[in-house]
Amino acid sequence: MTLFKLALKNIAKSVKDYTIYFFTLVVGVIIFYVFNAIDSQTAMMNVSKSTYDIINLMNAFLNGVSVFVAIVLGALIIYASNFLIKRRKKEFGVYLTLGMGKRKMSAILLTETMIIGAVSLAAGLLLGCVLSQFMSIAVANIFEADMSGFTFVFSGKAAIKTVIYFGVMYLIVMIFNTISVGRCKLIDLLQGARKSENFKFRNPYICLTAFLLACVGLAWDYHMVLKELDSLFENGKLVTVLIVGAVSTFLIFWSISGSILSVAEKIKGLYYKNLNSFVLRQFGSKINTMVMSMTVICLMLFLTIVLLGSAIGLTHSLNSNIRDHLPSDVNINRLMDDSKEDVITTLKNNGFDTKIFKNVTTANFYDPFGITMGDTMREYIADPEMYYVFVRADAFEKVTSVSEYNKIAKVFGSEKIELHSGEYACVADLGRVMDARTNAMKDGVRIVYNGVELKPGYDHCVKGTYVMNINECNEGVIIVPDELVNDEMITENRMFADYNVSKDEINDTDERVVSEIVKLYSEGSVPIGISTKADLKASSVGLGALATFISLYVGIIFLVASAAILSLKELSESSDNVEKYAVLRRIGVDEKMLDKALFVQMGMFFIFPMIIAGIHSIFGLKTTHMIFETFQSITSATSIVITAIIIVSIYGGYFLVTYFTGRRIIRGR
Repeated sequence: MTLFKLALKNIAKSVKDYTIYFFTLVVGVIIFYVFNAIDSQTAMMNVSKSTYDIINLMNAFLNGVSVFVAIVLGALIIYASNFLIKRRKKEFGVYLTLGMGKRKMSAILLTETMIIGAVSLAAGLLLGCVLSQFMSIAVANIFEADMSGFTFVFSGKAAIKTVIYFGVMYLIVMIFNTISVGRCKLIDLLQGARKSENFKFRNPYICLTAFLLACVGLAWDYHMVLKELDSLFENGKLVTVLIVGAVSTFLIFWSISGSILSVAEKIKGLYYKNLNSFVLRQFGSKINTMVMSMTVICLMLFLTIVLLGSAIGLTHSLNSNIRDHLPSDVNINRLMDDSKEDVITTLKNNGFDTKIFKNVTTANFYDPFGITMGDTMREYIADPEMYYVFVRADAFEKVTSVSEYNKIAKVFGSEKIELHSGEYACVADLGRVMDARTNAMKDGVRIVYNGVELKPGYDHCVKGTYVMNINECNEGVIIVPDELVNDEMITENRMFADYNVSKDEINDTDERVVSEIVKLYSEGSVPIGISTKADLKASSVGLGALATFISLYVGIIFLVASAAILSLKELSESSDNVEKYAVLRRIGVDEKMLDKALFVQMGMFFIFPMIIAGIHSIFGLKTTHMIFETFQSITSATSIVITAIIIVSIYGGYFLVTYFTGRRIIRGR
């Protein structure tokens, strides 16, 4: 009981030291519970089977990511505990001087850890339970679920999982703390507060060489991800790029930390102005001893920006694609066989009630007469052929007539085609394919179709599509004049239509239609296929939700970990530097100037890794944009703004809390 009371007094006395630590633990518990409670929250949603399957897949991914998140949080807690032990070395030395054994001292620390852990778990679970209700509403809105049966849900499964994971973390922290205290010597504990991190001057020529090597390494990395992306996943190049990037980032921090003060001293007007000399020495001493930590923090911030920016941008792009690429409820296509039946005839002949369709549009595609992609794109096919597996020089082109394509264009709201006799046009929506086709058409590449030579009717490839999909996937359609085709040449018939039912009946109708078409294909061997807005939309929304939630989960944890490490380091420094600030007061420096010096010092410490991470992220986001090219632009202004808001809220919030707490510490309050 005496140890318990002493532990409580120590916590109350060191509340300033524990503020960021406790806050980080609570935030970690909240995030962990909220994302693991999605499984229970989605159980009461009324969604279609395809959507439910996607939600289950998302939950499975989140469960796997939770293991990684737990490892990151565990490492963060151990790191934070290490700082707290260093901060209290003198206190522990006094205990030993008064005759307390290391076993009892470890027991006090163990009790403190248990108390803080229990309180943070309770507070985190309570707040997490409340916030998870908002998460359930967000998930329901994303998947357009029926929330009429919504009730307040506490996820016992998520709570138990959170308690177990954090219990294991705290156990490891307790073992670590016990070992750390057991290894301490009395002289080290008593003089711990007097030890300061000395600034190490490095040879300026070595620093300059390291900095230039880092710049060369990063330039090579940026070139590889922007210009050689197609070959990046071959022969271990990706691993090389990652290693070079990490080492170059380390060298940036190493070279700057060793030379910043010597460079600043040569700029007399800057160095001796106000308290700049003091601020620069404080800043330099910290990054000098935290080169590896700053490198890891910078890389975590880089991953956070890229993950959040790409995921939010991808979701925004997918939502845009739903509006633009899914104009009808259903798209059924039938390949021609000996029966020569189109889609409608096939459905009627197999007992299908076609009255459930409205706004019906049908279009035919015709025999290409041996025209291949190589014939139409010539040498320009090399780039898209390397990038897309479905683009091949020997692949036959898809061909339709002007009137048939314009019916499809009307459905999709695309540009209509106009041709004169002896001309052809080309329609596609894949960026690299469109570029190749445009170059070929500018060169005046002619084709021979049905015995007639045709020249380009346009000097560019027109953007458009003929298939419903969540992304841009049309590798090209050749449009020819109507007089060159006839019914005997039809190879495929497509039908676009909406369901002639109420909005509440669409999901059930969709599932029934898909089931019957699949049955017709499998049992009747009819070459017919189907894609529906409901299924494609569920896949699109599911992919966006999966990317967004996992990126938010990992990104926020990385952001919290980075900010918490910087905060703990700064607060530890503020506690150790109380005497330095007292000396400044005695020589006449006022509080306003001291506050400004502290603000600038902490600001530099927080913003330095963010600047390097931001530069990396420019190229990282461009790379993800190129990888997800078929989803249109994923680096939209919206994604950048939302990412910036999240980062400023969390990272900036930690900075402000750190500054005000540090200011209170140096004032002795």
